[in-house]
Amino acid sequence: MTARLATARLLAAASLLALSLAACQDGSGINGPSARSLAPVAPQTVALMQSKGMQQSDPILIRTFKKEAEMEIWKRGGDGRYALLKTYPICRWSGQLGPKTREGDRQAPEGFYTITPGLMNPNSSYYLSFDTGFPNAVDRANGRTGKYLMVHGTCSSAGCFAMTDATIAEIYAVAREAFIGGQRSFQFQSYPFRMTAENMAKFRNDPNIAFWQNLKEGSDYFEALHEEPKVGQCGTKYVFGGADAAAGSCKPHVDPLVAEKSAHDARAVADLVAKGTPAVRVVYQDGGQNPVFRPQNTSAFASLGGTETVLPYDAKEYGRHNLGDVSRPETLAAGPQEIEVTPKGQPVMLAGAEPAAPARAAKADGKGRGREPAKPAVTTLMANRADPNAQVETTAALPEKPARIAVADADGDPSSYQKLFGQLFAKDKPAPAAPPTPAVDAAVVPEPVKLAHAAEKVAPKAAKAHAVKTAKVEGKIDGKAEGKVEAKPALRKGEPEGRKP
Repeated sequence: MTARLATARLLAAASLLALSLAACQDGSGINGPSARSLAPVAPQTVALMQSKGMQQSDPILIRTFKKEAEMEIWKRGGDGRYALLKTYPICRWSGQLGPKTREGDRQAPEGFYTITPGLMNPNSSYYLSFDTGFPNAVDRANGRTGKYLMVHGTCSSAGCFAMTDATIAEIYAVAREAFIGGQRSFQFQSYPFRMTAENMAKFRNDPNIAFWQNLKEGSDYFEALHEEPKVGQCGTKYVFGGADAAAGSCKPHVDPLVAEKSAHDARAVADLVAKGTPAVRVVYQDGGQNPVFRPQNTSAFASLGGTETVLPYDAKEYGRHNLGDVSRPETLAAGPQEIEVTPKGQPVMLAGAEPAAPARAAKADGKGRGREPAKPAVTTLMANRADPNAQVETTAALPEKPARIAVADADGDPSSYQKLFGQLFAKDKPAPAAPPTPAVDAAVVPEPVKLAHAAEKVAPKAAKAHAVKTAKVEGKIDGKAEGKVEAKPALRKGEPEGRKP
């Protein structure tokens, strides 16, 4: 009897998955579903389901997070609420944090998608796969283009979520069993990162923040209720909730538990900002990869991970997986870079600061009274110290404080970050040539030197020696009386050398 049931399930799976061939474009041309698409769920995963009171036929929901490079499978119980079954590390995703906007931009999509049996591909060239269904209605309303963005095997991505062959085999089998059990479609939620208050505070100045706040509404619904949110469209935005949201209401009813969670997170974000949490953007050379697949070089990811956490998967297990052809491995070596940004999204760099020498710079009038404040120096990207000629009204030592320098207006264009910070990822390239020595500002040249230039017409050597001696004496006197005055080089405006793309 058991053998008959198993055979019947396999035949049903074959019939169901054969319908998907026309919709998928990465197939290898095999007639009928492949044997690997009919493989049973791994015994260890079946045992995990049983320990959590789940059945193989229970409906599923999948969530994915780019920055953390993780994918989750959730299963729905008899009470209609979802519980986490398993978390998988993502072997490769491409592009940057943010939604896919146009075909060919290598962006993995972000949003809420519906996966039907017709989007499952048992004959994928990448072992097994399913199409995310991009673009959805919201993507089309925003003019986003692209197609065939998959979750598949082989660690190679050009806008897809690439898992290992072993991982996609398990995900595929779990989804297949849910379809056989009667689920008509499952929801695929794709996020740039986990929608925590900490992340929302950190990324508050990112040009994509309005879109991410919209995604967080759906995340809040799911996390507060553990129910699948109904997804609708209002203009260029998602709406989430119950039947009214699915019908397209722009103001659907918000469950009190969802509203409470959203308000709690908003307060937490405000507190974090008030405590000085810096606003950042994360720039990738081309996407990322979960650190478990590259244990020999995890330092680049450690800077983004914060405190150490216990992984929900066995790093040793996934470290033994066959990765196949890894796409653009050289782009993974540099790792992502966190860049502090201003409220306008401008990247900020911190210039190393040194205490300014205690001085009281002044310029007396003809009667020796009154002082004229010194002009502030022009700050450039190459600045590496506080202005040594800044006016200081006290002789107390000044504490060091990094100076913040806005270097460019990115205006939400990720490519401008690549242009500005291309050197962060450059390898084996010569350092940019040192800029020419700036000219001395004639307005601050000490008067004795000017006299020396005039005297050199008559007696060059004697006048020059006299000028140097006079300048030293004058400097000592000024240093005692009002603070030593030195010649200040003019700082050059504009972007530094070596930053052009």
